[in-house]
Amino acid sequence: MISAPILINSTQGLPPAGHYSHAVCAGGMVYLSGQLPVTVQGVALSNQPFDIQVMQVFANIERILADCHCSVNSLIQVRVYLCDIALWPHFNALYADWLGPHKPARCVVPVPVLHHDLALEIEAIALLPG
Repeated sequence: MISAPILINSTQGLPPAGHYSHAVCAGGMVYLSGQLPVTVQGVALSNQPFDIQVMQVFANIERILADCHCSVNSLIQVRVYLCDIALWPHFNALYADWLGPHKPARCVVPVPVLHHDLALEIEAIALLPG
């Protein structure tokens, strides 16, 4: 018997602004919704430097994974949307520092614009423990 999906919303911040969950746990996996550089207080960091925006997205992902009893080492696939593909090498360096030796599958997609005029969005899939 397949169990029903479990909807997860971060315990450390505001609920999602739209009709979605921060993550859904199903079939031994965690599916994270796209994470933007928005603080737990709901402040979009569109006027902040790229590095600050990237670090906020990483922190958002870590918080949601923690609520699912996972860590970044649980990530198996990551999809990155970048508004400026010229920032790809810099993003790649920040990403490598964040994950260390862990290297999940990844896709980087250039996009013309994101909500709130933010620089990036990341969605991911992780493996639940046990």
